Amino acid sequence: MLATGLPPMRRRVRAVRHQLRRRRRLIAAALTAAAALSALRTLAPPPADTVEVLVAARDLPSGTVLDDDDLAVRAFPRELAPTGAASDATGRVLAGPLTRGEVVTDVRVVGPGLALAQPGDTVLPVRLPDAGMAGLLQAGDEVDLVATDPADGTSTVVAQDVRVLATPTGVPDGPAGASGGALVVVGTSATEAVEVASAALSQFLTVSWSR
Repeated sequence: MLATGLPPMRRRVRAVRHQLRRRRRLIAAALTAAAALSALRTLAPPPADTVEVLVAARDLPSGTVLDDDDLAVRAFPRELAPTGAASDATGRVLAGPLTRGEVVTDVRVVGPGLALAQPGDTVLPVRLPDAGMAGLLQAGDEVDLVATDPADGTSTVVAQDVRVLATPTGVPDGPAGASGGALVVVGTSATEAVEVASAALSQFLTVSWSR
């Protein structure tokens, strides 16, 4: 009997079988790809555990008083996030320059964290009466602090080899008697810190570089 004489049901079955034979390679390839994708998903590691940290939104010089526009939040893999990443840095003063995208940590801003990063040193803000002189300094400089008595003009070195930690900008003037000039943050010994603080109240502080 000819195919045209087959019952309708048998003709449909034969047509389906014919189509399956024509497309079996395509179906086999699709099934293989689906199996491979399923295997990759099974073997893929779980998403990394991340933590949000503060980073510099742009290049920032030492001494910058940080505001919201200076900072951005980025997700870091937890195991790669630096220890001591600052959770809130708005209003803090940078002790050193930051490049765009660099994480803000406690040791990069003036405060207790910076003191911990300077073992044996006391972190001390000092106002120099001459703002132009303060403008010559930058973080990392080592200078001597010299106090001059305005009454008789005698000068005394009150601290040697003091490391400049930050030269803040935008910090408002202090109380009466401490206005003007410019503020610098230095690291010095506890003994010298007392002498420097005392001299800053009654004498004229300057800096000098030793060879």
